[in-house]
Amino acid sequence: MKPTDTSELGLEQLIVRHLAGISEHPPTPANAVEIPAVVYAPGGYVLGRASDYNRDVALDTVQLLAFLHATQPKAVDTLALAADGIKRTQFLHRLQGEITKRGVVDCLRRGVSHGPVHVDLYKLLPTPGNAAAAENFDKNIFSVTRQLRYSNDSGNELDMAIFINGLPVLTFELKNSLTKQTLADAIVQYQTTRSPQELLFQLGRCVAHIAVDDAEAAFCTELKGKASWFLPFNQGWNSGAGNPPNPDGLKTDYLWKQVLTRASLANIIESYAQVVEEEEADASGKKRKKRKQIFPRFHQLRTVRALLRRAHADGVGNRYLIQHSAGSGKSNTIAWLAHQLVELRRKDDALTAQFDSIIVITDRRALDTQIARTIKAYDHVAAIFGHSDSADELRSFLRRGKKIIVTTVHKFPFILDELDDLSGKNFALLIDEAHSSQGGKITNEMHRVLGGEEAFEEDSTQDAVNAEIEKRIASRKLLANASYFAFTATPKNKTLELFGEKTLVGDKVQFRSPEELTYTTKQAIQEKFILDVVAHYTPYDSFYQVAKTVAHDPEFDKVKALKKIRHYVESHDKAIQSKAQIMVDHFTARVIGAKKIGGKARAMIVCNGIARAIDYWREVSGYLAQIKSPYKAIVAYSGDFEIGGARKTEADLNGFPSQDIPAKLKQEPYRFLIVANKFVTGFDEPLLHTMYVDKPLAGVLAVQTLSRLNRAHPQKSDTFVLDFADNAEAVRTAFQEYYRATIQTGETDANKLHDLKADLDGQQVYSASQVEDLVALYLSGAERDKLDPILDACVEEYKEKLDEDGQVAFKGKAKAYLRSYSFLAAILSYGPPAWEKLSIFLNFLIPKLPAPKEDDFSKGVLETIDMDSYRVEAKAALKLAMADADAAVEPVPPGGGGGKGEPDIDKLSAIIKTFNDL
Repeated sequence: MKPTDTSELGLEQLIVRHLAGISEHPPTPANAVEIPAVVYAPGGYVLGRASDYNRDVALDTVQLLAFLHATQPKAVDTLALAADGIKRTQFLHRLQGEITKRGVVDCLRRGVSHGPVHVDLYKLLPTPGNAAAAENFDKNIFSVTRQLRYSNDSGNELDMAIFINGLPVLTFELKNSLTKQTLADAIVQYQTTRSPQELLFQLGRCVAHIAVDDAEAAFCTELKGKASWFLPFNQGWNSGAGNPPNPDGLKTDYLWKQVLTRASLANIIESYAQVVEEEEADASGKKRKKRKQIFPRFHQLRTVRALLRRAHADGVGNRYLIQHSAGSGKSNTIAWLAHQLVELRRKDDALTAQFDSIIVITDRRALDTQIARTIKAYDHVAAIFGHSDSADELRSFLRRGKKIIVTTVHKFPFILDELDDLSGKNFALLIDEAHSSQGGKITNEMHRVLGGEEAFEEDSTQDAVNAEIEKRIASRKLLANASYFAFTATPKNKTLELFGEKTLVGDKVQFRSPEELTYTTKQAIQEKFILDVVAHYTPYDSFYQVAKTVAHDPEFDKVKALKKIRHYVESHDKAIQSKAQIMVDHFTARVIGAKKIGGKARAMIVCNGIARAIDYWREVSGYLAQIKSPYKAIVAYSGDFEIGGARKTEADLNGFPSQDIPAKLKQEPYRFLIVANKFVTGFDEPLLHTMYVDKPLAGVLAVQTLSRLNRAHPQKSDTFVLDFADNAEAVRTAFQEYYRATIQTGETDANKLHDLKADLDGQQVYSASQVEDLVALYLSGAERDKLDPILDACVEEYKEKLDEDGQVAFKGKAKAYLRSYSFLAAILSYGPPAWEKLSIFLNFLIPKLPAPKEDDFSKGVLETIDMDSYRVEAKAALKLAMADADAAVEPVPPGGGGGKGEPDIDKLSAIIKTFNDL
């Protein structure tokens, strides 16, 4: 008995046998131009012959001509392809040139024209129930060829290649850990022995080049010698990188058993793979177009396919939460999902589209444009696509039934009064960064538009008011005619409960993103799609002495005085100057001196407010000039800001338009981007390497801000964070919440809303009749002067009946009521009209309630002190380690209540001593 073949050749035979049913051809040669004998195995492939590969045109000509004979015999006759002669050679070279120019994917999708004939090179996947299309698709020849000699100049051979109808789509190098060779060796082999000058390895000629061993897989879309960048193509294991143990075979057999099946690979060719053109500016600012081959990563493929499968099975009206880390390629994932949802058919009617329109909603203009550009790059969906730059366009797209619409959530309110009834249509809403796109009035109005809410007729009868209340309650709920696909890297408790999958674990309810829809920060870091931005984290301590400048010893509110003094010293010219020099010196020596990112690294300075950002820009710019550095700094802020009696914009200070900031940062001599709030979210620049933080950070803001550094670059292996604001523990806590899956245990208790309403009613600031009267007047369109008397009477009750603590508590509970109701109304199956009426009433009352008078017992403290000395000192560099566990979050709390605290009064000398001792 022959022992198991554990060699690399054994792995190759295993894969090929699964795909083609055999791993060796029978001895009889097959040189005739006709469909080869097909041995169908689970993969449905033909075993190709290395001898059939024409190295001059990088095509398997036998498989190509067999496909054309079977599907387009007239074209074969017209072009005289049957005989091996000049006509066939001309056609093959024409096809080769088109693949070089357009890429193999476009040629497969659209075919080629040659002389008087258009030649199809591929038959599309059939839609459900289309027998003729299914028969045509079966005529495609998927072939796998072993030991493919690809070069006329060398004897080098590829372990394996896959062709569709003779056109190459994938190449493979296989390794086996049992023979002490691994994935890394396969990657090195591609980088060192697979020349990108060879026809087969030129950009766009294949969709990907795959390195694989018995444990892991990786792919590269553009071979560039040693600069070839291979990306992991693994399932993930324990919320991290790699693949899980496989009880039924090799860890990597998902590749040939799932991904490379005929239907799966055809779907990748038709709906994922693409050559796109991107405009890039070089270091001098000169723009040039660059072609880029797109291929899905495993988690993107799994997520989109899972969502399509779930949406088809569930029908319209469900919610799906997708927790995908930064660096997950979310724009492409959304684009792929959007254009495949267009083709989704109803489960009960294979001829009818499940959704009338796919609406991609983002909360930021930069992402709106980015996602629109990504979707539009897929030219086969361009005709059904609309990017809404205005409310008029959005209105037009919805009315005309544009299939894919990209917009920002803020555009919806402007079209409420003009839209036709849309309740008879079905929508898929793809929400980018759902934690910030969902909530509040804009979302309610969006629901009202797509739900087709009718205009309220002016009728002040109680029946009409009640009918309008019912409509308003319905408009707050998630739409029955829409499915929600909510993407976020940082899900909050509201997002989890609104969109997450609800499961029962023991006796506890949980909300989370399902595992097949989750791509964690841990996995993204381990797979090197993003960098671990808290792996090199250096806190700086500030040491200062503040001196008293007055003879007497006045008293102040200690807590507020300490805050003001801290802000004063950190904003003092000496402090800004000292920290700016540390930042520039660190960047010059440790970043530029160490040639980080090949000497192209950039830095971001994050400041506590626009005024401090401008101060830093001046100090950094001045110090760079003083040390004769070739580099410059850019300052970024929104709007204008008063400087020396004149209002200045960032463009005034920088000397170029605001929209040029991202492009300028890539160019010389700009190396520092100095910001307050601008660019700390949604700004993806792989050249950002180091961040200097002089601003308190915590929670989602900490994650979003520091994550500006995490974008991968082929020459980027680490990042630096220098923290001047003592954020280390808050940052670690924030990152831990989103390191793995974020899970909410427990549901929001709707009874808390009953309790809040009872507390508010009990204060007797308003009466039930006042609530009813104001709501009726408002909904019937009464003049403004009819509302104010009711509200003013309530304000007087508020001032007379409640002391300061009572006023603080009432106002806090009223705001908490509005927050809680807005959220609960969306998810509860019921909604008492009294809740909606009180919500309307409080929306008017709260702005009229005066804030409790608050004496500032710290006023004047800065006039009594001066900076005596200031220095900063680096502490030990930290690696902020995360616990390897899912994060648990609590349901939305009701909030509200509280009172006005008593100030802690102390003498100035004691306050200064406390401050200096900190």
